Amino acid sequence: MDMPAGGVDDMTKLSYLHEPGVLCNLATRYESNEIYTYTGNILIAINPFQSLSHLYDTVMMERYNGVPFGELGPHVFAIADAAYREMINEGKSNSILVSGESGAGKTETTKMLMRYLAYLGGNAAAEGRTVEQQVLESNPVLEAFGNAKTVKNNNSSRFGKFVEIQFDKRGRISGAAIRTYLLERSRVCQISDLERNYHCFYLLCAAPEQEKEKYKLGDPKSYHYLNQSNCYQLDGISDEHNYLSTRRAMDVVGISVVEQEAIFSVVAAILHLGNIDFANGEDNDSSVLKNDESLFHLQMTAELLMCNPRALEDALCKRVMVTPEEIIKRSLDPHGATVSRDGLAKTIYSRLFDWLVDKINVSIGQDPSSKCLIGVLDIYGFESFKTNSFEQFCINYTNEKLQQHFNKHVFKSEQEEYTREEIDWSYIEFVDNKDVLDLIEQKKGGIIALLDEACMFPKSTHDTFSQKLYQTFKDNKRFIKPKLTRSDFTIVHYAGEVQYQSDQFLDKNKDYIVPEHRDLLSASKCSFVAGLFPSLTEEAAKSSKFSSISSRFKQQLQHLMETLNATEPHYIRCIKPNNVLKPAIFENINVVQQLHSGGVLEAVRIKCAGYPTYRNFFEFLTRFRILAPEVLKMDFPENEACEKILEKMGLKDYQIGKTMVFLRAGQMAELDAKRTLMLGDSANVIQRRGRTRITRRKYVSIREASICVQSFCRGELARKLYKLKKRVNAVVKIQKTARKRLARKDYVKILFSSVVLQTSLRAMVARDELRYRVKVAIIIQTGLRAMAARDAFRYRVNAAVIIQTGLRAMAARDAFRCRMQSKPRVIVQTDLEKAEGEEATKLESSVEANTELEKAKGVEATKLESSVQSNVIKVGETDVSSKILVSQIEIEDITKEIPSPEKNAEKIKILTAEVENLKAMLQAEKQRANECERRYVEARVSSQEGRKKLEETERIVYQLQDSLNSVFQDDILHVKPSFGTENNLIYRIQIKFNNCRTFC
Repeated sequence: MDMPAGGVDDMTKLSYLHEPGVLCNLATRYESNEIYTYTGNILIAINPFQSLSHLYDTVMMERYNGVPFGELGPHVFAIADAAYREMINEGKSNSILVSGESGAGKTETTKMLMRYLAYLGGNAAAEGRTVEQQVLESNPVLEAFGNAKTVKNNNSSRFGKFVEIQFDKRGRISGAAIRTYLLERSRVCQISDLERNYHCFYLLCAAPEQEKEKYKLGDPKSYHYLNQSNCYQLDGISDEHNYLSTRRAMDVVGISVVEQEAIFSVVAAILHLGNIDFANGEDNDSSVLKNDESLFHLQMTAELLMCNPRALEDALCKRVMVTPEEIIKRSLDPHGATVSRDGLAKTIYSRLFDWLVDKINVSIGQDPSSKCLIGVLDIYGFESFKTNSFEQFCINYTNEKLQQHFNKHVFKSEQEEYTREEIDWSYIEFVDNKDVLDLIEQKKGGIIALLDEACMFPKSTHDTFSQKLYQTFKDNKRFIKPKLTRSDFTIVHYAGEVQYQSDQFLDKNKDYIVPEHRDLLSASKCSFVAGLFPSLTEEAAKSSKFSSISSRFKQQLQHLMETLNATEPHYIRCIKPNNVLKPAIFENINVVQQLHSGGVLEAVRIKCAGYPTYRNFFEFLTRFRILAPEVLKMDFPENEACEKILEKMGLKDYQIGKTMVFLRAGQMAELDAKRTLMLGDSANVIQRRGRTRITRRKYVSIREASICVQSFCRGELARKLYKLKKRVNAVVKIQKTARKRLARKDYVKILFSSVVLQTSLRAMVARDELRYRVKVAIIIQTGLRAMAARDAFRYRVNAAVIIQTGLRAMAARDAFRCRMQSKPRVIVQTDLEKAEGEEATKLESSVEANTELEKAKGVEATKLESSVQSNVIKVGETDVSSKILVSQIEIEDITKEIPSPEKNAEKIKILTAEVENLKAMLQAEKQRANECERRYVEARVSSQEGRKKLEETERIVYQLQDSLNSVFQDDILHVKPSFGTENNLIYRIQIKFNNCRTFC
């Protein structure tokens, strides 16, 4: 196959456009994470089952904005941009149809389309919120109430959705409308294993505790409508977070807080309603509440719906029959009451979902003046399960209608291509599936008409309905009656045969509300609940006496098809590559089945019916010029050269267009085969060289094999030698281990002995250190005592000096008196001053000598120094007083000896003034002496306290020395026995101690 290594982005470029070629190209691109591929103008999107955020960011949007379709690689943004540009340029509405089976990625693809359209056509604010924001935020709300987990998909849409995005003349979004189709109501009451009910029930059970307490909700496992399956939580998804996201989305789309509370009250009421069980009453045909738990849930349901509990019980357990004569109340058996309960739950939920859609549409608003729109259709794909019921019938009917529309569009695109190239295409056949649609929707005699007819008769059952089908369509080739079944039937759809079980068709097709249920809820005190069930007038009641879901769905589908036919369609086919929902797994059978269901292979068939392979002139000549090299030498025009080559090869039924060569199915393969033959001669040379190389490679391989055998033999010998050496090494290792254990045992003994010796030596060092400190303490005490003795000695010497001074002064006075008596003379002031100067000089010299002596003592004798200074001051005071006394005596003597006071009056005055000065000095010296005496007393007290502390320290030192001596004796006693058993061993231990005092 002529295909690049990474595949082609448009499968119409494949040389072989058939099922294997399409499948191989998709698988090749999927391996390289290229999830988008074109088939003409149809986009095929394969779900990667992993996050590829780089494909959908703002940069990618800007890249595709305004780029012509086909210039860039396949992408969902390219489809959206093509639809938008076509709408703007041609003024025509467009639609994008997204289809595929559950789990193929339809919902996510739709989100990406709407994001890109909102990016292209941003609009001004509407009530504080933009229209595009409201459209985008409507997705979480509808997903919460319309999506559920199925076996094939964790977020499967259980309804169809068509979003009409309206644009103004400038290309801005001016309004939008959301239309929904066929909500799966039966899921509310019945789910299969490994599936979940609608997301909103689980979101409400994961709400904050305050919310759950208000609605009296608990674990999801405790509710009948949720515990029918064992799946309650989705991997990697937080229901609590999604609940808050849904509430925020409701705010954005315009749902008020009061309305939100009413919505979740209705959801909680449905959960409580499902837990109401019934038992047989007094009569076998009547029913009552089964137990107190059912009574509690009945009361909670009535409280949340704001209706009368007794009226709710009667509406569930009884029916009112109106006859011309009277009104009769009929009781229901437990089974009938259960069916009534489930019917009420489905009706309430269906009305709630319809209200949400209407509210979103009203909140977003529509633009009546808009003439252009882009519709995005997200609808269920073709379904075929083991059990196929009424929902699958409606879904497949929808896909039949869409397939018919798809076939017509593909045929039309092929027709446009041929017309543009001006080739003949009138003989191409177009296969239509109108016969299947007639089988289903024919007004008279169709399956839907027969189903409605059966529903109108009270005694009809699914068996009678099936028999009617068998009789009506026994000759229809699209209808098959299965063997071994009584009520099943099979329809041959375009995607294959599907067998339907008709046992619930009648019940699910009936679209009416029990009058008792309507009357009960329309009388609710809650305006929201009452608004869901407006009361009907008599005329309206008569006109709506019977209504079927299939007929209503048929009308909705017809309206949808009219809308699609009025727009230019664009198709996106979503493919699920595997059923395990994991990345990098591509299941061929599964993908082929979806390609059939999605109509992709039908589009390929239509292309194959015409001219599936076409190449422009340059590509054709480049590839096949080897078939007719002489044509190129003649320099023909490109179209004539292509025609000459085809004529030479003998091909027919081909077409030469304006720019392309169109080939029928198989003609490209024929040309490739002839091209291969032309290259055969060249291939022979290559083959010869190849055979030579193969032969040489064989020789080399034989040689390598012999070397390998030799290596094996040598290896075997080496292994034996290795085993021998391994045993020797093992023996050596055992011996080494044994010797090591013996050596370690001896080492442990030596280590223990060393530790004992070190302990003893450290104890000796500690005792030496103690003795050293004791000696130091004794030396300090000796010095202090000697200092105290010296202070006492100095004190006594000073006292002796004072006494001697006084005695000498007395002796001097006596000698002076004797001299004066023997030789009276006048004492001159100069002599007196000289005597006083000499005395003062002596006194100062003695004081300075004492002061310098005290400074040399040091820090330890500071307090004693102060006491010595005080003694010196006292000595000086005594000397001064003695001098004053001597002076007074001398004055008195002089006064007595001088016979004439008139002559010496002036000298007497001078001496008297001098005496007064000396008295003042004496008074000052007395004050200083008192201060020094006080300080001396304080120093003495502190010295006594220090002496007491030294004595206490000395006593503690002696006690410590005695304790250390006793400990040392005990250690010696313990060490001696340990050396007693080592008399035969001589150990030499060398222990070095650096700075032994650090161990103390």
